Amino acid sequence: MFVVAALYKFVALPDYEELQGQLLTLCKENHIQGTLLLAQEGINGTIAGTREAIDTLLTFLKSDPRFDSLQHKEALNESQPFYRMKVRLKKEIVTLGAPGLDPRNSVGTYVKPEDWNDLIADPDVLLVDTRNDYEVEVGTFKGALNPETKTFREFKDFVAEKLDATTHKKVAMFCTGGIRCEKSTSYLLSKGFEEVYHLEGGILQYLEDVPKETSTWEGECFVFDQRVTVNHDLEQGSYDQCYACRYPITDEDKNSPLYVKGVACPRCHDSLTEDQQRRFTERQKQMELAAGRNEIHLGSKS
Repeated sequence: MFVVAALYKFVALPDYEELQGQLLTLCKENHIQGTLLLAQEGINGTIAGTREAIDTLLTFLKSDPRFDSLQHKEALNESQPFYRMKVRLKKEIVTLGAPGLDPRNSVGTYVKPEDWNDLIADPDVLLVDTRNDYEVEVGTFKGALNPETKTFREFKDFVAEKLDATTHKKVAMFCTGGIRCEKSTSYLLSKGFEEVYHLEGGILQYLEDVPKETSTWEGECFVFDQRVTVNHDLEQGSYDQCYACRYPITDEDKNSPLYVKGVACPRCHDSLTEDQQRRFTERQKQMELAAGRNEIHLGSKS
């Protein structure tokens, strides 16, 4: 059984470039796989390994006082959901593209999962899903507004075009694990919104803490690993993923004549160039050959 750990913290890391090598070495020595992002503003990522391996990494991180209150969320999976280990250096650990924004100084009010239903039942509260369109498509909270963004960077445009601080007096936002809401709530506060709330621990914490019987979550939750989605029990969901466009796909999508395993799905089939189709076809062939040799090919599950 593998432990899948999602973690993040906004904290000043002037030495983030030096941390890259230390973390990569530690993860490889302990057979941990996944992705960690490092920037001057902090750390973010999702990794997976044995219980002992993940504990070793968390102990290493928390031995640094800067990471003593590191946010981290765990789930169990029967197989390793990642194919490799990457530690990347970035300008932002979650990219909004709003220079000068600092969630360490200004952030929305945290709302615990057990209090979330009461908050969003308030008719004066505007509920906003801060995730991307393809994530919202597989599941969201009942009544949530979809910003219809393809990347988090587009969230600023959504705020400018659709939200108004004088009209929307109370805004509640949520995302997968909480990190995007750190940025989005900080951004709204910088634009003059006064009552801004966000779901503490994100959707994943809500699914763990709130019983299905009282839950207002509808559908599954998209996750950024080979599981693709998880259900309300935090078990692997029913979706696969298209390698070409990275969108989640259903069994119905895979029955479409426009679906070619590892190459295209109904969403992207007509937009791929001949070169892309050629590359994806060759990649799928290599994956199948590797599978025949009982080897792991560094690619997507679809």
